[in-house]
Amino acid sequence: MDEHIYKRHNKSLLLYHLVFPMKYRREVLTKEIGDSLRLICVGISERYEIQFVEIGYECDHVHFLVQSVPSISVSKLVTLIKSLSARELFKAHPEIKRILWGGNLWTSGYYANTVGQYGNKDVIRKYIENQGKEVEYKKIHGEQLKLWD
Repeated sequence: MDEHIYKRHNKSLLLYHLVFPMKYRREVLTKEIGDSLRLICVGISERYEIQFVEIGYECDHVHFLVQSVPSISVSKLVTLIKSLSARELFKAHPEIKRILWGGNLWTSGYYANTVGQYGNKDVIRKYIENQGKEVEYKKIHGEQLKLWD
């Protein structure tokens, strides 16, 4: 996990920090429900090209650190995780429906952010700015920035 994924025509390392609030920001998640959610995520990983690097939660929202492949967009990733986890949690814990009278586990919104292992925005910006200026850049700054060793 959180290593490069090699496919026939690409190599990728796509990590996302996703946050899903519970519907109405209700305090739904207990330790038992959180444990069920983790098991459900293991099942999702087995069926889809989605790896859950880390899962953390409080009673009214969940944080995921997820790795996936370029063919799965962020919105598809979110939809898959939300729909499958909601369906399975409602099956395993019918008491959740009493807390959430509308029948939805998650709000319609979410937070998504990319996570970089090899450099932040400023490092990558400088790297890109100096493409094609290698000779001039070396004279001023020494060796060219490298994203990977």
